[in-house]
Parts: sequence; C-alpha cells; structure tokens
Amino acid sequence: MDKHNIFSFSKEELLEKSKDFLENAADKLDERFSERIGGTKFEAPLLEGEPELYTWYRIHLEEGLSADGSEYHIYMRKAESNKLCIFLSGGGLAWNAYTASHPITTGAILTYRPNFYYSNLRPVTELMNINSGIMENTKRNPFYDYNFIVITYATGDFHIGNHDYHYTDEEGNEKVLHFHGYANFKAAMHKAKQYFPHAEKLLFAGDSAGGFAVPALAEEVGNEWYANCEDITLLSDASLLVYDNWQHTICDLWHARPEMYENLSSNNLPLAWYKNLMLKYPKRFRYLYCGSTHDYVLSTYYSSITDHVYKTDEEVQNIFYEQLSEMIFTLLEINPSFTVMIHDIHNPLTHGGTIHTAVRRNWFYTPVDNTTIARWLSEAVNGNGLNTGLELLHHK
Repeated sequence: MDKHNIFSFSKEELLEKSKDFLENAADKLDERFSERIGGTKFEAPLLEGEPELYTWYRIHLEEGLSADGSEYHIYMRKAESNKLCIFLSGGGLAWNAYTASHPITTGAILTYRPNFYYSNLRPVTELMNINSGIMENTKRNPFYDYNFIVITYATGDFHIGNHDYHYTDEEGNEKVLHFHGYANFKAAMHKAKQYFPHAEKLLFAGDSAGGFAVPALAEEVGNEWYANCEDITLLSDASLLVYDNWQHTICDLWHARPEMYENLSSNNLPLAWYKNLMLKYPKRFRYLYCGSTHDYVLSTYYSSITDHVYKTDEEVQNIFYEQLSEMIFTLLEINPSFTVMIHDIHNPLTHGGTIHTAVRRNWFYTPVDNTTIARWLSEAVNGNGLNTGLELLHHK
C-alpha cells in the first residue's frame, strides 16, 4: 500500500482502524497472560485432597460446560465457621444470534465495541471472580470468616438456561452457544453441599447477571439445598434490565424451566422475580439490593436491547435512573423490610455514568453516605439493615 494512502481515509475510518489494532493487540495480550499465568502460583490451584483454610481453589466440574464448549470450574474457600456465602457471578447475556456472535473479550471492552457475555473461563476472568471486594482474603473484610462457593458464569443465560442454541454468525458460520447455566448451577450446588453440608447462616448473592439469578433460584436454595438453614439473606448487586420479550428469551432461547417465565408481572425481570418471591415467602429470606444510580453498563444493555445501539449516554442513563427508582420503591411497597444500598460512585471509565457492580470490587470499601457497602452489608446480614441512598432516587 502506498504510504500516502493513509491520508485518503476519513476520520471515522481511521478511528475504526485504530480500534481494530487496539482490539487485536489487547486480545493477544489476554492470550499471553493466560498462557503465562495458567498453572502458576498466580492462578488459584485446582483442589486436590482436603482444602487448606483461607485459600482459594478451583474445582473442575466434569459435567459443567461454558458457552463455547470449553471446560467449566467454580471457586471455593474454606473458613472455620459455619457461615456460608454462595455467590453467583455475572458476565452479561445473549438474547439473539447477533448478541451470541459478540462475546465479551478484552479487546472489545477496551474499544467499547459490542460485547455481551463471557463465553469461557480463563485466567483473566479469575481476576473478576475472587480476591477483591467481598472475596478479599484479608481480615478487613467483614466476611473473612465466611466459607465461599463462587458459581462462575460463562453461559449468557442468567444461570437458568438448558439449551444448545444453534445460530449463524455475521460471517455465515454455523455455531452453537451452550446455554448450560442451570446444569452448571446444579453441579456447583452439589459441591457446595459436599464441602459445606450445613450452614447456620447463608448469604446467597450475585452481581450483574448473577444478581438477576438470585431471586430466580432462591426458592430452590432455601427449600432444597439448605432447607434447614433458618437465616438466609439474598443480595442482588447491579441487576436491572427492562425488556418486553423476556418470556420469549427465557422460554424459547434459554429453555429454562416454566416457573422462570410464567407469571411475569413486569418487563423489569428482577422486579418480577423478587415480587413473586416476596409474596410467596415474606419471612423466609432477608432481601437486599445494591446498585448505582446511572449504571453505565446496564444502560448500555438497555440501549442495545431496546434501540439496537451499543452505547450509553446521559439520555439512556437517565432512563435507567427512572427505571431503578421505580423498581426500588415498588419493592419497598411490596415488602417494607426490603433493604437497599443506592450509591452514585463514578470513575473516569464510566462514560459519564456511575459504576456497575461494587460488592466484588474495591468499591466495597469506599465511603458511601457515612458508611461503606461492606459495613452496610455486614449489618444487614445480621438483621440490622438500613436503607441507604434512597434520597438519590426519584420518588414519584
């Protein structure tokens, strides 16, 4: 190519070519990182034999499967108490062939190109699953004395799918996305019961996509897996997405169980699932929600699912804000003991909005309204929950 031809490109074309270069470079770095870190002391070891206390382990699940057909594992950490946290990881969703064709990659994140769900587990995803926030392995963490099972997520189906989805990608290739979230969940729960057969106190929590799954799977956890535990707290962190076709996605794409899509009273899925759960079990669980006012990630998904444009800006963030306000005050009306932490933490990477998840990030320890999310959650699981940040919302 003539070296002067670069000047024949428009600004938009040059920007796209720059993004191409950055995306490819970032993905290659991801591959190198995985190659160098995998199997070393910097990666959680595979569990062999009895676990040592306060050490993170990977547990490979033979029956588990990630969206792209690769292996599946969970994380476990054992403490000295009978308190247990089962945490459902987040990582996006797929609701059609287009989103199935665009999994989350390091390069797509850095260039802010369409990317919708994690399709596999690798060393870089471990950074998002353990060792920070509520998973921090230090005594400043009020949950340090909890046992942990982290149910990882790389299936794009809110942990409830049961289907092999065949689709054609944008280049005409026939592909399969394995919506095996529910089978992975069941296999993980068997491991939870193997290592932690009894829990005197249980925190069943999740962030982002995992937070959606908390009210969907709480009844099963409370009635089947830990029926003898009388102290169960539910927590969803940053989980809200309004969509008119949830029933189609959950039923026809993910092939989830009928109770997941029947009797949905709202196009706001967490609101519908929490409402049904609270009306059925007003006293069985302690109900908590944590989230930011103008979540830049969830507003991007809303723009993508509603207007088919992968973006976030002030307009769509304000729409999200109104949706969040409506959801929170509706849940409080249904169950006045529902307890929330609303914050407006920003950082330079949030495109003018607020951060996405906080509980598994170092934002867990950031001062918020004369407390921290860590302190708020620690008080709440002990029955001393206080609504925090409600004044940030719009109460109609």
